[in-house]
Amino acid sequence: MDSPSPTLPPASLDDAALAHALAAGAAEVLLALRAEVDAAGGTFVAPELKDAGDAAAQAWLAAALAAARPADAVLSEEAADDRGRLDAARVWIIDPLDGTREFAERPEADSPAGVWRDDFAVHVALWERGAGLTAGAVALPARGQVPTTADGVVPDDDSAAVLEGRRPLRIAASRSRPPAFVSALAERGDVELVPMGSAGVKVLAVADGTVDAYVHGGGQYEWDSAAPVAVARSRGLVCTRLDGSELEYNRENPWLPDLFVCPPALAPRLRELLGTVGVASVVGADSKEGA
Repeated sequence: MDSPSPTLPPASLDDAALAHALAAGAAEVLLALRAEVDAAGGTFVAPELKDAGDAAAQAWLAAALAAARPADAVLSEEAADDRGRLDAARVWIIDPLDGTREFAERPEADSPAGVWRDDFAVHVALWERGAGLTAGAVALPARGQVPTTADGVVPDDDSAAVLEGRRPLRIAASRSRPPAFVSALAERGDVELVPMGSAGVKVLAVADGTVDAYVHGGGQYEWDSAAPVAVARSRGLVCTRLDGSELEYNRENPWLPDLFVCPPALAPRLRELLGTVGVASVVGADSKEGA
């Protein structure tokens, strides 16, 4: 698979605009790979397409960052961890393809060529020493969307409908492996699980009001959440650990045990609900999402 690469973004872009350009460029790379499969008749081997997507998006992002921000460090799921990032002032935290399985799947076994799942993403975030996450973008390639921290979007807040019991609390959940405590919440009449793919897609579903919350206790890596969290925070959402403590990035060990995302008005109610299913006893016990 050797589709033409998108033009590298100019170094003159500010950080938020560069994050957008990087995510959009990697999205173009990934869609081109799918187009190659369709042009060849639609027959493919999912593991090969997954690997091709990871490798191609990583290669393009690495080249683009080296050209636009050569002095900055990079932490990526698809590259060796350069420990020099721990002393760096600026670190780009990227996931070239969040949701590799979703990227390489069609909605149904008999879906025709050209019909693919759309719940995968590209994550690009900038961490700066002393300031934390300062810029970010998440591309949803198959949907043609690239929300960023510079959008200035304030989502509609329908929290009152949940708090007043007029509709259930909608929680984004893994299609195939929701955390046990999330499944336990679904047994309540006032909670509805909304299945969807990658971790980035779930966080953005909260940011755009499709769902009310995303909670995860099975552990993720920094690249799974940095860009989505940056975008969600820019829209006024609460983004913390399950216990309410701060999410910290560019740590020596990039593992993050859990994640909590929702509008501020719903945070107390959601934490109360989590307490009813003994969330503290299951955090860390479920399988990782976002791979």
